[in-house]
Amino acid sequence: MSVDAATVRRIAHLARIAVVEAEIPHLQGELNAMLAFVEQLSEVNIEGVEPMTSVTPMEMKKRPDAVNDGEIADDIVRNAPATDDHFFLVPKVVE
Repeated sequence: MSVDAATVRRIAHLARIAVVEAEIPHLQGELNAMLAFVEQLSEVNIEGVEPMTSVTPMEMKKRPDAVNDGEIADDIVRNAPATDDHFFLVPKVVE
């Protein structure tokens, strides 16, 4: 895949990057080099290779999936103008 000057302008516009006309050939070469590298990666045989999350084999840290109030309910509602049993009270706006 090759990127032309119009595509460079379009990418710059979508990314909201101001690009002067003199920079377009340089950026075109940079983008083409990146795409060539990605194409080169697609040629690598990854058959039988397991996906990994880290370069070192280790278990991911997990916390228990337990529902709790975080033990900071008092801190959360401390600055609220009106509360009731750790709930915010708001004025009624719909009749």
